[in-house]
Amino acid sequence: MLFKTTPLIFTGLAVSLPLRAGLFNIGAEGQLTVGAFLTALVGAHAASLPPAVAVPLALVAGAAGGALVGAIAGALKAWRGAHEVINTIMLNFIVRAVMVGVGAHLFEREQIHTSPIALSAELPRLSRWLPSLHGSAANAALFLAVAVALAAWYFVERTRAGFRLRAVGASPDAAATSGISVGRVQFFALALAGAVAGLVGANFVLGYKHYYEDGFSGGIGYMGIAVAVLGRARPLGVVAAALVFGTLSQGALAVNAEVPKEIVDVLTAVIIFSVAAAAPSVRRAIEARA
Repeated sequence: MLFKTTPLIFTGLAVSLPLRAGLFNIGAEGQLTVGAFLTALVGAHAASLPPAVAVPLALVAGAAGGALVGAIAGALKAWRGAHEVINTIMLNFIVRAVMVGVGAHLFEREQIHTSPIALSAELPRLSRWLPSLHGSAANAALFLAVAVALAAWYFVERTRAGFRLRAVGASPDAAATSGISVGRVQFFALALAGAVAGLVGANFVLGYKHYYEDGFSGGIGYMGIAVAVLGRARPLGVVAAALVFGTLSQGALAVNAEVPKEIVDVLTAVIIFSVAAAAPSVRRAIEARA
């Protein structure tokens, strides 16, 4: 459950951060794919580096790869006015096609994955410190995901750049009137979202399989949309929502022999609809008590 929760935190943040700027990022799937691929490439060539260098270098490569894909959509939105939903969806398909071509040259012979990363670039399993988690794929990437969520909360709520992000999301025209460059904020928001999505590779590549595998994400990027919605586009809410969906995802495997796995999809939809429907009532109750 913790293993499945970890990438959902990253993809949920990748959707929620642009939402605070009034943007809808549906490109986390492509962003995390490029990020994980570059994470694996750097990790595979880090044999001569100590872990203190190899791991951060692989993480930076993953974040940079995701940021590049996000920046493309951000640039088209900021300076050409192209809608970010169309941009990010199309980039998902473009990335998929590019990876098929690149994989033909860089994947191991007759395989759909890259060469294994160096031992120095691997993240330890949580079972090293918690014997009760023996056999679990959960790894130190979980700590990174929580740290990124806390950093995102501080950025959005406590910094000037975060204020500009929220101002653009609240009213682009008012933000522009006050001197904020709306285009730059939009570009930055999507690039930052891509960087966060690119860190998904830390969980799968550095902490689990130790290589990039074609199609490894299984739709995690799109599931990030549900996580962001349930988390109300708030970083700490995203962590809680990711835990809920991680539990549901793992639970689907546990009860698959008893009930259809599609029941989890239905339950997920019910949760999202319930939260959306209850939000106005909860808001009025809070305001009444205040």
